[in-house]
Amino acid sequence: MVKLHYGPLAAALLAAPSAHAFAPPSSTVVVNHQQQYSPLSLYKKQECSTIPTTTTSLRSSSSNINPYTSPELDTSALLKYATAAITELSLFAATFQLLDVAFTNVLDTSVPFPFAFLLFYGCSLKSRVFNPLNNQRPDRSKAVDGEGSSGFKDRVMPSWTPPGVTFPIMWLLIIGPIRAYSASLIVSSTGSFLCLPIMAFMLHLTIGDIWNTINNTEKRYGAAVIGVLCVVLSAANAANQYYAVDPFAGKLLGGTLIWLCTAAALITDTWRLNPSEEGLVPLYPVVGEAETSFMWFGNNDAEDE
Repeated sequence: MVKLHYGPLAAALLAAPSAHAFAPPSSTVVVNHQQQYSPLSLYKKQECSTIPTTTTSLRSSSSNINPYTSPELDTSALLKYATAAITELSLFAATFQLLDVAFTNVLDTSVPFPFAFLLFYGCSLKSRVFNPLNNQRPDRSKAVDGEGSSGFKDRVMPSWTPPGVTFPIMWLLIIGPIRAYSASLIVSSTGSFLCLPIMAFMLHLTIGDIWNTINNTEKRYGAAVIGVLCVVLSAANAANQYYAVDPFAGKLLGGTLIWLCTAAALITDTWRLNPSEEGLVPLYPVVGEAETSFMWFGNNDAEDE
């Protein structure tokens, strides 16, 4: 039997680890809960207040198809949004017509201001009961505690995002009462619920409900930007309609634009911070990024406001 003898150099080479042991760890992919982030996206997260549990680019990971590779306009979603808007406005119009008949022909009295205030305060907070889409809002208790829920801290959000407790304070104690008081002034001036200024306000609420579906339920970050701009424009239109009847009411409702413009800036910055692998998400509903469905005809697992 022949024994091979190696010199010191050959023995050292044979004992050396394989080349893979010296290969540097990949710097391009970090896998966490089926998410893939490039170094650029990891850097972006350092400037944000929250790291999401899902990413825009992988919301269709179950089918292994990226809807943003060749984005296609989701016309079905647009049709459902329009149907929901017509339904909600029609139900508001029918309700206000019945109230006008009740106070004018049955009770033969003017509308009590407290009644109008409570009615419009309820509309401001719960207008979505007339909308067939899933218009869930972020969970209020979770927002106060700084936890994530649909539409709040469930995605990468700007570092300047207000504390969660800010939102219920604004909507319940400031925006809601302003809307209710200004609308009550209009009813007192016109003597009718069903009038152009009030329906302009209902259009504003309707657009806001559909925007909540787009942003909170479906998480369409691009379409949410256009949606929130429509919310702002509809509020400005309602304030203008109010001003033609009662200037003070118009100024009051117009004051809510300060908060709405802040929200629009927040939504736009959130869109910027949540790109797909191909870049910024398109500013329209894309086929495959979400499914739009009518809540009235299916199960509702939404979180209430």
